[in-house]
Amino acid sequence: MTTAIRCGTLIDGTGADPVRNATIICDVDKATIVDVRRDGDVPRDAEVIDAGHLTIMPGMIDCHVHLGSSTWGVQERLLTPFSLIVAHALNHARVTLEAGFTSVRDAAGTPRGVKMAIDQGLFPGPRLRIAVSALSQTGGHGDSVMPNGANIRPVSELPFTVVDGVEAVRKATREVLRAGADQIKVHTSGGVMSPNDEPGATGFSPDEIAAIVYEARAAGKTVMAHAQATQGIKNAVLGGISSIEHGIFLDEEVIEEMKRRGTYFVPTLVAPLWVIRRAEKDPSSVPPYALRKAREVMAAHQASFRLAVERGVRIAMGTDTGVGPHGTNAEELERMVEGGMTPMQAIVATTRTAAECARIAHLTGTLEVGKRADILGVSGDPLSDISVLQHKEKLALIMKDGRAMKPLGAASLVPA
Repeated sequence: MTTAIRCGTLIDGTGADPVRNATIICDVDKATIVDVRRDGDVPRDAEVIDAGHLTIMPGMIDCHVHLGSSTWGVQERLLTPFSLIVAHALNHARVTLEAGFTSVRDAAGTPRGVKMAIDQGLFPGPRLRIAVSALSQTGGHGDSVMPNGANIRPVSELPFTVVDGVEAVRKATREVLRAGADQIKVHTSGGVMSPNDEPGATGFSPDEIAAIVYEARAAGKTVMAHAQATQGIKNAVLGGISSIEHGIFLDEEVIEEMKRRGTYFVPTLVAPLWVIRRAEKDPSSVPPYALRKAREVMAAHQASFRLAVERGVRIAMGTDTGVGPHGTNAEELERMVEGGMTPMQAIVATTRTAAECARIAHLTGTLEVGKRADILGVSGDPLSDISVLQHKEKLALIMKDGRAMKPLGAASLVPA
């Protein structure tokens, strides 16, 4: 079966100039794009989707989400069984797809069964790349032991990953890979939401990082680093980690090393904003220490992003959604434009570069022959107003793997 999508304006995700009145030809059975025609010609036997009034672009990709997390306070987390977290994760996946994101990289907290359920068509959701559990040193960003000694980490199929020393991190990495991880997540610095450290604190030694990277590479996987502190970022980059998440305290030296190595930067600019917004709306949902840290890092975070844009670092879009509400992912593009990107650069960061960072560029990220038909139809022009992508009613068409998950005229996703 062949589907032809008549485009008003085509933004193909490569950064090339938009094209008017192109037609995308999809092989539905193979879920792939088989032609992109500029003459508007349509195969005789094709089903035609007339999107001539829409801007057509690739489905968006978020390189840093937590589907198994939400804007819950500490008390609510303690009262939530892991089985309910899985149910929430599946619902968050649906909400994320409905926001125009056809692929995401989950940065820990989501088990393999959620990915399998989506792959098997049991529930609607984006294509997932999962980290399962994030490695942290004792007292680091991933250590959920509270000051009173209580551990708020759920007991579940997620491997225990608060570990110290080369052999311990080696074993934990292997256990996370066994649990189905597509990439390894490691905390090489402190963070905002953790109770026992500061964003400027360094986590894990170079030897520990080397062991983690070795085990990941041996399995054909990459490593992503929660890295906010300058030294934690440097240790991660020099240790061969593929992407720096958050990157609050970048400096000129590490930026040059990132450029030399091709390290990705996933900035998550919207994350500290959501911490502050949540605290203002419901003070009980954010511990006072997290609010203080979020306010303290804002200026440095924005300055680091602007410097990275100016210096030409490879930037892939990511939000840390779960800190903020799921489905609000597209706000990050507006924050990126405010930070110095053009709207086209922000779109490329959310399509082609995000796909490269997530290691799915052979499948998606651009609208080119041979790629999966992951397609977003927007009522409006994101190049003149990037915020249009935040309005779900403006997302008139959402296709994943050649299937119209939200067909033209539908108010929401069709049932799985």
